[in-house]
Amino acid sequence: MTLNPTAYSDLDRQFINGIWRSGRSGKTLSNTNPYDGSVINAISLASADDLDDAYCAAETAQQQWALTSHGERSALFLRVLSILDTRKEEIIAWLVRETGATLLKATVEWNALRGGTLEAIALPSRVEGKIMPIDIPGKQSFVFREPLGVIGVISPWNFPMHLSNRSIAPALALGNAVVVKPAEDTPVTGGLLLAKIYEEAGLPAGLLNIVVGDVTEIGDVFTLHCAPKLISFTGSTRVGRRIAELAVTGKRLKHVGLELGGNAPIVVLDDADLDVAVRAAAFARFFHNGQICMSGNRIIVDTTLYDEFVERFVDHVRTFKVGDPADPATVIGPLMNLKQKEAALQNIAMARAAGFEEKLGGEVDGLLVPPHVFAGVPNDSAFAQAEQFAPVAPIIRANSEQEALQLANATEYGLSSAVFTRDLGRGLRFARKIEAGMTHINDISIQDSPFNMFGGEKNSGIGRFNGDWILSELTTDHWITLQDTPRNYPF
Repeated sequence: MTLNPTAYSDLDRQFINGIWRSGRSGKTLSNTNPYDGSVINAISLASADDLDDAYCAAETAQQQWALTSHGERSALFLRVLSILDTRKEEIIAWLVRETGATLLKATVEWNALRGGTLEAIALPSRVEGKIMPIDIPGKQSFVFREPLGVIGVISPWNFPMHLSNRSIAPALALGNAVVVKPAEDTPVTGGLLLAKIYEEAGLPAGLLNIVVGDVTEIGDVFTLHCAPKLISFTGSTRVGRRIAELAVTGKRLKHVGLELGGNAPIVVLDDADLDVAVRAAAFARFFHNGQICMSGNRIIVDTTLYDEFVERFVDHVRTFKVGDPADPATVIGPLMNLKQKEAALQNIAMARAAGFEEKLGGEVDGLLVPPHVFAGVPNDSAFAQAEQFAPVAPIIRANSEQEALQLANATEYGLSSAVFTRDLGRGLRFARKIEAGMTHINDISIQDSPFNMFGGEKNSGIGRFNGDWILSELTTDHWITLQDTPRNYPF
């Protein structure tokens, strides 16, 4: 491998069974830069037949891959890791250009991608079976843990490389094959760029397939196809419900892993360190323009600190630079697409119409929406209950710790959360009462560690990612007995 490799090219095709080829739908996707609207490339979209080819290739390739040694699979990820290091600047540039990510966010995503790959190196050797007791004389009982088979991955546009690879890497490490449908907003960073990396690392053909297609043509059939044993989906709760329905109504029942919407509370108790809480809440709300399912969506502050918190929070957020994501000083870049912008403007209009205190705002320029902060927001308002996938912050007053907990839990979602207090015991007691898959004390709600559990409760999803949790999701138990002496049967 060279220290300065030639940049990847031909990222305008499907990757099926190890071959880069044009899609056969007759439709073309114009892939654009969210910041300046320039066309990055044009991709001929896949048809249902292309998808079928991808799933069939995965089924065939997986049978041999499951028989490979743990060492061989681990070695693949060592090579991938080296490629990620060598191509770091190229990958970050793609994330900035295709997703509108600031340099900070793109670098954070590259680090997450690298961390997940590093964890995948160890996964093959962590698969364990069991020898079980049994009451029948002369019989031995075993439980083997085997790969599921083919995994279908539908990934989002907000952290496309990381959230695609969060399923791809462990699936491959555990002996599965993968077919990925990346979001149409991020076909390159969500799939095609990863295919280039795995191809360069020497992954055998057919084990990773990237199918870029129109949801109206391959959306439902992606889940309904008989090949995948599990569909891993990251995205909205509305679409997640649809996938769950399809997974149980098709010809073959499927497992699902659903990481869905969020409305994370950031709770600031009456003894919190305001300097810490203000900066953390601002970062949790505005990192990547709030386009993260774990973003601090509601900021709930005890009444004794409320006024001072609001003043400090607004003063801090006012300093954020809005503009070109390629500028290292930029904090707020463009929203992903026109749909996200329209949703943001609707929510801002909703808050204004309801008479909430607009402490900070500004003029929209293209897909650039400056930070908006609203105080005096009731927790049960439609504005507070909406998932703000934009740089918009509702601040909510709580009259006591008990009310703060009640407000935090008063949402249909339960993905991530955070609480700020100087009393760590109090923080732990409070955290354990929050109805969420994840709670962080004196830190932001945006946390994802490759060897720690990730997942939500309520309408935020089903299943768990990372570490031993994803190992369980992507494998299945097979009970096998061995009768080594003849049995006496009753007839």
